[in-house]
Amino acid sequence: MNYFKKILRFAIPYRKFGFLNIFFNILYALFSALSFAALIPMLDVLFKPEDKVYKEPLYTGFSGLKDYLQEYINYLVTSYSGDDEMKGLILVVGLVLVLFLLKNIFNYLAMFFITFLRNGVLKDIRNNMYKKVVDLPISYFSEKRKGDVIARITSDVLEIQHSFLSVLELIVREPLTILFTILIMFGISAKLTIFVFLFIPIAGMIISRVGKSLKKKSDRVQREQGEFLSIVEETLGGLRVIKAFSAESKFYQTFAKSTNRFFNFSNSLLNRKNLASPTSEFLGILVIGVLLWYGGKMVLVDQTLDASSFIAYMGLAYNILTPAKAISKATYGVKKGNAAAERVLDILETQNPIKNPKSSQSKVTFENCLELKNVSFKYENDYVLEDFNLKVNKGHTVALVGQSGSGKSTIANLATRFYDVNKGEILIDDINIKNIKKKSLRNLMGLVTQDSILFNDTVKNNIGLGKEGATHEEIIEAAKIANAHEFILELPDGYETNIGDSGNKLSGGQKQRLSIARAVLKNPPIMILDEATSALDTESERLVQDALEKMMRNRTSIVIAHRLSTIQNADSIVVMHKGKIIEQGTHDELMKSAKNYRKLVEMQNLA
Repeated sequence: MNYFKKILRFAIPYRKFGFLNIFFNILYALFSALSFAALIPMLDVLFKPEDKVYKEPLYTGFSGLKDYLQEYINYLVTSYSGDDEMKGLILVVGLVLVLFLLKNIFNYLAMFFITFLRNGVLKDIRNNMYKKVVDLPISYFSEKRKGDVIARITSDVLEIQHSFLSVLELIVREPLTILFTILIMFGISAKLTIFVFLFIPIAGMIISRVGKSLKKKSDRVQREQGEFLSIVEETLGGLRVIKAFSAESKFYQTFAKSTNRFFNFSNSLLNRKNLASPTSEFLGILVIGVLLWYGGKMVLVDQTLDASSFIAYMGLAYNILTPAKAISKATYGVKKGNAAAERVLDILETQNPIKNPKSSQSKVTFENCLELKNVSFKYENDYVLEDFNLKVNKGHTVALVGQSGSGKSTIANLATRFYDVNKGEILIDDINIKNIKKKSLRNLMGLVTQDSILFNDTVKNNIGLGKEGATHEEIIEAAKIANAHEFILELPDGYETNIGDSGNKLSGGQKQRLSIARAVLKNPPIMILDEATSALDTESERLVQDALEKMMRNRTSIVIAHRLSTIQNADSIVVMHKGKIIEQGTHDELMKSAKNYRKLVEMQNLA
């Protein structure tokens, strides 16, 4: 119920549809019971034509209400039909048909309004989940599989709609249908109703035992679905490698094992769920059987109940079965939905450790320097940086070099606040970046990474991501600075060409130049280049390097370099080893006096 309450808060904006649904459900429940009660006068007309009432009956109190209503309807039918019995029959049949028609109209209207609520909640949960996924730090996704996150946004949310939100349809309608039906049943025969309802708690206990393990089984199904979606996502991302190493069968086996587990879990879940309907139906028919025996005895032997009332009573008793079955199915639905809701709320309620400051610094310009002061950081157990200090003055280019794992890319992640430092602080103009709003901080920085991250969209929209509302002329200018304009014009539709998933219609050098154009369009005061040329051939590297030099002119830059030939003009080169600075200076200074940097240069030249 706790998960159910948390999901229900998404229904608040759609509460007017909920109230309309409740209103029409009340009318549906009332007319559902009345439509069966109206059978009594029709049966009286058919079976007891001699019992016509010519004089309007007198109301004698609540205890005689049933007889009063029966006689009053009989009186109205007699008044209308006179001696023509078919006329009276047509009237009663018409009354029953009108009641059933109204019942179904109200049912449709109730379903019509709840549809807006259900789909609205579905939309809002998905929007909130997407917003949360985008907001959560990168560290969160190093622990979660992408396919699992996709499964939560798609199938888990859909499961909530099918299970939890279907309960909203039943929460008023079915209990009220049962309530109104029972009231009329009591009106017809209190003795018979009390006798029948002695059996209902026993039936309820049997049904609840069937659904006990549904949540656990459903949770296993949902988790396994996330697992094979992750395998699909990884397969599509690494298809070239899989084909190159002829690993198709290995990945197929992994996928088949996951779908086989999903098959077994789903069978177990659905078989348990499918047991609910026949169990509840059989128990319902069992109650009807007892009712036929005891009620028949009251009509035939005791003669305390007339035949027409008993037939209508049987209709009312059967009328309880459908809502009782629906409530039974809804109970299973809630148990199944609990597992999905738990997985959805796990994301929605995850706290982002990288928070915006409550009162942000109004100053968000960059005037003097970016400084890392006594910074220590670890991803898991071991520190990647320890007591690290670095100062980057405005307008200067600082290059970071060193072996893989020395902490170079970590500095880029910390400066952009993709991660927060464990100790120490990062300052921009003596302001701790934790006191600057994340959006304001990242507006000061441009990022070009080794992997050109592009989107399945046009060239224009990929570059335009760098600046909201950029004009076509600004996009062209950025592309020219990035040496991308010429190859863009050669594309089938120029700037309107769709570049495919992850830009796979372009070469590595072309993708990188689009990434640079995007950063140029943003025009930030601080540029971070994370091994921006390491994956390129010589010709592409020359074009990209030229584009980078144009972009870095009169700009503060932190360059993480793999190819040392690209950073010889840097104002300062920082040589790193295991999270510490071991050498620092210009290219010429380091070549003369420092052995580590010189050794790295000589090794690359030799290569």
